[in-house]
Amino acid sequence: MAKKASREPTFLHADERRAAGKALREEVPRTAHAHWKAPKDRRDIVEILEASNHGRLDHLIPIRHGRMMESPFAFYRGTADIMAADLASTPVSGIRVQACGDAHLCNFGGFATPERRVIFDINDFDETLPGPWEWDIKRLAASLLVAGRQIGLAESESVKAARAAAGSYRERMSDYAEMRTLDVWYDAIDVDRFIKAMESEERREIIRKRLEKVEEKNVPEYLFPKLADHTGTTPRIKDDPPLIFHPTLEQAPGIETRFSESLAAYRDSLPEHVRTLFNRFEFCDFALKVVGVGSVGRLCGVVLLMADSDDPLFLQVKEAVPSVLEPYIGKSQHENHGQRVVVGQRLMQSASDLFLGWTHGLDGRSHYVRQLRDMKISPIVESFDANDLKVYGRMCAWALARAHARSGDPAMIAGYLGGSEVFDDAIADFAVDYADQAQRDYRTFVKAIRQGRLKAERID
Repeated sequence: MAKKASREPTFLHADERRAAGKALREEVPRTAHAHWKAPKDRRDIVEILEASNHGRLDHLIPIRHGRMMESPFAFYRGTADIMAADLASTPVSGIRVQACGDAHLCNFGGFATPERRVIFDINDFDETLPGPWEWDIKRLAASLLVAGRQIGLAESESVKAARAAAGSYRERMSDYAEMRTLDVWYDAIDVDRFIKAMESEERREIIRKRLEKVEEKNVPEYLFPKLADHTGTTPRIKDDPPLIFHPTLEQAPGIETRFSESLAAYRDSLPEHVRTLFNRFEFCDFALKVVGVGSVGRLCGVVLLMADSDDPLFLQVKEAVPSVLEPYIGKSQHENHGQRVVVGQRLMQSASDLFLGWTHGLDGRSHYVRQLRDMKISPIVESFDANDLKVYGRMCAWALARAHARSGDPAMIAGYLGGSEVFDDAIADFAVDYADQAQRDYRTFVKAIRQGRLKAERID
């Protein structure tokens, strides 16, 4: 009998992958990322906004525009679709990761893991899709410039923040390239590491106090009376129109069956051990809730479930539509876009919500589900000074590098980035140019509202 030949490992060593990444600079130099100039055939941004409103609840679209009208930074937050179209014309190295798709600085923050540790990570994945890693770091860096201008910082300080973020991404990716694969996967930025990165004891103390307040407000004794009315036989979510309201049958098909089909599909998406936990709760009520900026008008809501008279569970349900990246890098392999979001989130986050899952409505719309307000801590950008912006930008870039290292090849990306500040400078230059573009687009947007092309309504 012939002896079978032994198979040699086919993997490339880390130094070989680093070299392959470095070789990519010959085709796409790092300095090629430095600038942004709108192409002559750039699509009208108002047309892009109008297209993005397709499928939203009509009466909520003016509220979306009203929130975007508040400032250039609010506009930037709500226009991932415009930037995706612009990034599609920029150079890329060819290395792909699971991209966030909307990595501006307000889509990072703290939240509780299933083990009740508080960690810092990316917390919005509506646009996630496999794509170029460069797009995420460019969106983050440009957001720092737009935010810095919004809060009145000197331009030089905002540029320093963008350069520091790019440098943090490069340095952290180099670290991940040296780590064992499982060590990369297990790495997390817990709250102690986050606080330690703050450069002043005053800022550390502010964060500790905010964390204490969030913990106090995250208990059922606080949330239940705030969000629900328990005066009748069955608890109901409190209406607060136009931001929280009970939908009509047309707006949310499934009311008549108490969303039994959607809840069953959601239950099937959960791991078996979580299903056992979920089965202890019974559906009580559902209401639509306006959230964020880019999500306004989508079918987003809150589900109230009860395990006992004083044992509530609030779940947030968000409609998931095709990623804004899809026209430029291809469709998702998942037909249900809720599943696309959940899979991307689990791949990028070091720990995800216990009740994270997906479902679909009777109208065919996709949704993903997670706990509502699970010790979520978001940045208060308006309170930032120059140092805060720089430090926070570096932390966001660290989380982004960790997420990309999980799904991509950190050694190849690190090889491309190198050890010098060439890439940092290029990204800072891009951020300045694109922040200028975002401000021009904001003026075009405001003009369209004043001319009646778009309707806007401001709600305090």
